[in-house]
Amino acid sequence: MKVAVVGATGLVGGEMLKVLAERNFPVTELLPVASEKSVGLPIEFQGKTYHVISMDDAIAARPDVAIFSAGGSTSKEQAPRFAEVGTVVIDNSSAWRMDPTKKLVVPEINAKELTADDKIIANPNCSTIQMVLSLHKLHEAYKIKRIVVSTYQSVTGTGKKAVDQMLEERAGQTASNPAYPHRIDLNVLPHIDVFEDNGYTKEEMKMVKETKKILGDDSIQVTATAVRIPVMGGHSEAVNVEFEKEYELADVYRILRETEGVEVVDDVTRNSYPMPKDAHGKDAVLVGRLRRDESQPRTLNMWVVADNLRKGAATNAVQIAEHMIQLGLLKA
Repeated sequence: MKVAVVGATGLVGGEMLKVLAERNFPVTELLPVASEKSVGLPIEFQGKTYHVISMDDAIAARPDVAIFSAGGSTSKEQAPRFAEVGTVVIDNSSAWRMDPTKKLVVPEINAKELTADDKIIANPNCSTIQMVLSLHKLHEAYKIKRIVVSTYQSVTGTGKKAVDQMLEERAGQTASNPAYPHRIDLNVLPHIDVFEDNGYTKEEMKMVKETKKILGDDSIQVTATAVRIPVMGGHSEAVNVEFEKEYELADVYRILRETEGVEVVDDVTRNSYPMPKDAHGKDAVLVGRLRRDESQPRTLNMWVVADNLRKGAATNAVQIAEHMIQLGLLKA
């Protein structure tokens, strides 16, 4: 299969290449694509050296699938060009997520909705993916009424520039090219993406809107506070979820243990709970600190952690392509 990775030189693009190799995705020809200034740079993949090519050259090659991680404006402009030549585009930006004509897919939840007509498919926001994957089976069992979520998000979610800022600050230096308006090391920023007119950030509103679309239920009420913390390895979330039906905690554990893609890590007697350092490099969403909210009925507290570059981005995108092969919508 001819596969284009658009944004191949970025953090997520590099992770996409790693995941494609690890999962033995049937790549017969790799087309690494990046900005014009990166054209010609070497890219290593499965023991071979490839060189970055331009967007126009990639489109002319008519790949079977193009996995995008190049920003919303690039996706808006270039994804339709790939789709016009018959390429299936799986886009990691926010460009297409809330477009009513495009599917927003977490494979374990709604890959079955994909059809041959879907040429541009949206990959959800990283923080949304891990939350809905941990909740969708509970929603089927008890019906979610309201979610209150606070995120604790890795600097890797911003990109290499943010990682460099944190490491420079940690070394006692002034950041040479800061990604954030404030210091990030030894600090916490309740500010991810731009602020909107309602006082929430774009990141927070992504979680509100995308959760409803993925779970297919506009009645779910969601409120979010998204926070950047000085860690690498994964995003963490404190999730408070109110159900319409009563639940038994033992059943919640059982449902989560049976949920594909979820790993329950919850033994407080041994200080065992999900942490970013343990999620790093994994595809599973780690769930723990499960406990009843004693302040109101039918409400559960949980702690959810996942590697935002993997299940939150690269792995989810590759899994979408894998499901399209399984559904006969892509030919391996």
